Amino acid sequence: MGAMMYRAVHTVVRPAAKAFWRPTVTGLEHVPRSGAVILASNHLSFVDSVVIPVVAPREVAFLAKSDYFTGTGVRGALQRAWFEGLGMLPVDRDDTRAAIASLDTALEVLGRGGAFGIYPEGTRSRDGRLYRGRTGVAHLALTAGCPVVPVGLTGTQDIQPVGSRLPRRAAVTVRFGAPIEVAGEYDAVPPGRARRELTDRVMAAIAQLTGQEEAGVYNERPAPV
Repeated sequence: MGAMMYRAVHTVVRPAAKAFWRPTVTGLEHVPRSGAVILASNHLSFVDSVVIPVVAPREVAFLAKSDYFTGTGVRGALQRAWFEGLGMLPVDRDDTRAAIASLDTALEVLGRGGAFGIYPEGTRSRDGRLYRGRTGVAHLALTAGCPVVPVGLTGTQDIQPVGSRLPRRAAVTVRFGAPIEVAGEYDAVPPGRARRELTDRVMAAIAQLTGQEEAGVYNERPAPV
């Protein structure tokens, strides 16, 4: 069902989104067409998880709030089909064990030889700066033994700014960088240091792709109001 829905949504969504946004895309040759791979991107907007799957040359799984999958009635069914069709996987962000569960979900995708998308910053940047990466991306790469492809997004924050109800046209650019290989690279490095060093390599590669100012600190999720 998931594969059928993915093909159905992408048959319609991919050409329509490309025609509307006309994104500039570079580096597609860096994305392996098969096998486990992590796409690690900066995060500027909630639509990033739509833009990357639309332009990527293969299916990419991202995590999405479980609320998107639990709606009822026709609207709930359509919303669920939309997110499933884009390759989204539900995660309960209010569950204290959600972080561990999300890593397990990611490892399942990678274990099947799939592509998994992740935002090492943890949450979207509200000031346009690139925040320090959290080491979950390195944990996944080192555990699965798979490469990390850095992704740089620019312009996605202008697609649907805060307060707007409908998406707009914006100058969107998606840059895929050269894969960062991990196999055999960190065998002699203590695990904690390996995760930090690899994460910093990934974030440096993303910074080169986007040209963003680096904040040098972690990005915290805003407190609920």
